[in-house]
Amino acid sequence: MTWIASQAYYKIQREVDGIEQRTIVHDRNMYLYRDRIVTRYREFAIEEVFDMSYRPMGAEMGIFYLHTKQGVYPYTVKEDPVVFIQAFKQFQSK
Repeated sequence: MTWIASQAYYKIQREVDGIEQRTIVHDRNMYLYRDRIVTRYREFAIEEVFDMSYRPMGAEMGIFYLHTKQGVYPYTVKEDPVVFIQAFKQFQSK
């Protein structure tokens, strides 16, 4: 099945080794399908997703919130997810 929309997000991992701290950025993608939303480690049935929202945090990043039956899941994004949210809302209204 082909996805309807995708949204890039990233996860920041910090590792401390002795006196050195390293920051590792993992680039990931979220996909909207007709029946589900899929992230790297989670899958949400479309009927369990209530809403999506976005809050900018400075000029270069923001937090994308996925409001689900299981709770609210935050994802750090570099660009406004307006296209992904519109695709979800358009599909949800059908």
